[in-house]
Amino acid sequence: MTTSTSEPRFQFGDNWLRFLSVLTDEHIAEAERSMREFLGTDDLSGKRFLDIGSGSGLHSLTARRFGAAVHAFDYDPQSVACTEELKRRYFPDDPAWAVEQNSVLDAGYMQSLGAFDIVYSWGVLHHTGFLWQALYNAQLPLRKDGLLFIAIYNDQGLVSKIWEIIKRVNSSGEMGRTMTTAIFFPVFFVSGLLIDLVKLQNPARRYREHKKYRGMSLLHDWRDWLGGYPFEVASPERIIKFYENLGFELVNFQKTGHGFGNNQYLFRKN
Repeated sequence: MTTSTSEPRFQFGDNWLRFLSVLTDEHIAEAERSMREFLGTDDLSGKRFLDIGSGSGLHSLTARRFGAAVHAFDYDPQSVACTEELKRRYFPDDPAWAVEQNSVLDAGYMQSLGAFDIVYSWGVLHHTGFLWQALYNAQLPLRKDGLLFIAIYNDQGLVSKIWEIIKRVNSSGEMGRTMTTAIFFPVFFVSGLLIDLVKLQNPARRYREHKKYRGMSLLHDWRDWLGGYPFEVASPERIIKFYENLGFELVNFQKTGHGFGNNQYLFRKN
């Protein structure tokens, strides 16, 4: 995750460390499936892949397994440690996978990285505190005809403003985190249970199969949803227009099915 503000801040790295303790081959396979489907390929041989806000390192790992040379960075030191741990487990001492700490808001750093075939930043740029600067900086190291794969929280108006307050309280300290967790974890659980009962499906299936959502874990996503501050949102129209004005074309788009979730975009730099 990447931020430079002095505002309250969710500890993404701490959540990713917990996630690595439950990571399985199934999670990795689902992360690979998700990236393959949206990119339209799993052959990244000879490509350079930049992972902005690498978090757990799962998607850097996916890109490396697809054959890309990977450069991953994150603002959060614990997230950097998570990515380094996955590299240690699966690609120890691999010169084609670099991991370091830095910020997407540092334009000089972004320009110093060289040219990449794919720039990837899933659910990261809206947590910097400076969304539009982050969106601009993300495309700086992309070569001509390169692909920009990003995911940004959908703008849900009043609902998004309410979530911003909840996330700010959760990230304000131990008391705020305890209070919001005590309130919303039961809400998440009961609402999911009711939906499953109405659909006549096994409630345990929700937890087992959440890994099919980019290889993630539901409980760790709950922590992320409650935290995740700083927090900004944008409508698809604003994101698409922003990049079209920079000379990009939209080649794939997926609107979130959760309303306030992430919309996925794949742009090509013309």
